[in-house]
Amino acid sequence: MQRIYDFLRRHPTWVDGFWALVLLVVCAVWVLEVPDLSQVERLFAVPLSAALAVVVALRRRAPEKMLLLAIGVGLAQLALSVQTNPGDAAMLAIIYTCASNGERWSSRLALLAGLAAAPLSMVRWPPHDEYSTIWTTLLQTFFLTVIFALSWVVGDRLRTRRAYYAELEERAARLHREREAQSKAAVAAERARIARELHDVVAHNVSVMVVQADGAAYVLDAAPDQAKQALSTISTTGRQALAEMRRLLGLLRAGDDAGGEYVPQPGVDQLADLIDQVRGAGLPVRFEVAGEARPLSSGVELTAYRIVQEALTNVRKHGGDGASASVLLGFGDAALDLLIEDDGRGARHELYEQGGRDGLGQGLIGMRERIGMVGGTLDAGPRPGGGFRISAVLPLRTGR
Repeated sequence: MQRIYDFLRRHPTWVDGFWALVLLVVCAVWVLEVPDLSQVERLFAVPLSAALAVVVALRRRAPEKMLLLAIGVGLAQLALSVQTNPGDAAMLAIIYTCASNGERWSSRLALLAGLAAAPLSMVRWPPHDEYSTIWTTLLQTFFLTVIFALSWVVGDRLRTRRAYYAELEERAARLHREREAQSKAAVAAERARIARELHDVVAHNVSVMVVQADGAAYVLDAAPDQAKQALSTISTTGRQALAEMRRLLGLLRAGDDAGGEYVPQPGVDQLADLIDQVRGAGLPVRFEVAGEARPLSSGVELTAYRIVQEALTNVRKHGGDGASASVLLGFGDAALDLLIEDDGRGARHELYEQGGRDGLGQGLIGMRERIGMVGGTLDAGPRPGGGFRISAVLPLRTGR
């Protein structure tokens, strides 16, 4: 049964053609069997019945044209005095079709034609039997008009419901597209965040390891103890880098929490260890804390740590021999102030903005992205007396 139903839905014209054939047969029986028809009426009834059968057969393929044809047949019936017959049921079918599928003008015209059909029929062919009165005629006209009106109402309700379902489907599709766009944006943001983390981890730790390796090679023969200490620093720094890399790779595992333990994200409390590591790599750093330290949000903690890490890494890369740096951490009432300065030869501001000459770093771009995520501000540029200066303000309440 389901296959038959699907076939009929795919071929509506065949269904309409079948009912048109049934209507034509009924009209033929009416023409042949009704005794009070004149020969002229029988002659005119044949083409009019055929036209009404065409209306039924093609009502869904061309509803507007079929409506005009049905109205024309009705007017011809009035003009040629072909009384109402079973073929007039085609008017009900075309009214319903125009109300449900036709253009708006055809729907309105179908309603007007349906409301006018019964009164015109009663005026043209009033009942003449002995039981007919003015009240029975009016009642009969009323019921026929209601039937035509209900045909239009059912079709219009179907149109409204179809439009409602189409709107729901369009809304669902739009929400699906919006969810996809949001998912893509979230993925892009997460990739950017992980890229910044990877950059900070790799750039800092690898630069420390390179400096220590160069120093160890330089003093390997003259001062074996210093070379051994440098190698120990390289080993420690490498382990830290691996631990942070393991944490970041863990973020890329979708829903896999069984991949081991990952180190927590660094924060302000680890800045002292970071600066000791930088000092051990040969860069003198003065570190000061102003104000009363207090707990910060994880976003501000990580942002502050990464900014200091990136700034000191850039000092080692671009400051030159003999450069030194200072880090000032200030706890204010509503913000955390960071000031990192160095007295080296520095690098041009454009190189920081573009991510460095070697194209591997992210420079100030990554800093600005991080600070923007917590609603802070960044001011960076060369110092008047040489070197570089980075000033950042991180609000303690980000509103996120």
